[in-house]
Amino acid sequence: MLKKSFTVIILVFITLTDLSSSEYSFRKYQHVKIFYSDISSDAIKVGLKYNIPPAAIMAIAGLESGYGTGYVAQITGNILSLGAFKGDKELPRLYLPYSKSSKKVIFDTKEIKKYSKDTLFWENRPKSYKRDYRPSAFAGSVKNLELLKYNKKLRVKACRSCLNDFATRWIISKSKVKVFRDARAWLNSQVLQKGVGTLFDIKTNKKFIEMIGGHPHSFNYRKTWPKKAKLIMKKVGLVALASDMYIKKISFKNAWRKK
Repeated sequence: MLKKSFTVIILVFITLTDLSSSEYSFRKYQHVKIFYSDISSDAIKVGLKYNIPPAAIMAIAGLESGYGTGYVAQITGNILSLGAFKGDKELPRLYLPYSKSSKKVIFDTKEIKKYSKDTLFWENRPKSYKRDYRPSAFAGSVKNLELLKYNKKLRVKACRSCLNDFATRWIISKSKVKVFRDARAWLNSQVLQKGVGTLFDIKTNKKFIEMIGGHPHSFNYRKTWPKKAKLIMKKVGLVALASDMYIKKISFKNAWRKK
């Protein structure tokens, strides 16, 4: 009986350990870590400045850009898939190959040369209508598509501009989109009542995502969109990451290790 009880205790301990270690299971992926190491500090700064929950911003960016791996996001730095406004430079039509083996669009001329011709399928990619955040010399053109891939400083700057646009051009009180106006008013009231700490509360982050997406005339009309964004927020541990970095003043590197 004692042996059986001891075995049960061991099994429970192993189960709890496994659950704890897998709580933020998406952190095991290197591309996820690289993506959030680039944007987390800026997302927190933008969130605090404009009263938008940082974890939600990061979750949406991860979803919309495939953690920065989508070819449009890689080329333009537009990690939130923000449509261009009048006067903005847009990513034009591109003639690019698709790799059958890696199952991705290849835009880097250096990388294209690594593939044999019979493994690439070339086709015209339609104009994206997404804002191109590359420097003005390249934005809106087919020149130097791989610029941000190899220049981290410019990549971070482009992503920062995208995050800032989200806060200053989309989630605003004068937006033509009702759900954005409602979200702006709600967030302002929450911060006024509870202070900036509410921006690091999981309920606030979840509700913001639910308010701006998953229904017609919203950031993304698909019903599954809020579920996917919230899953990313949970599995990456973005609320904890933002809280650790801002409230506890822990570096990204040390905060990321807390799984």
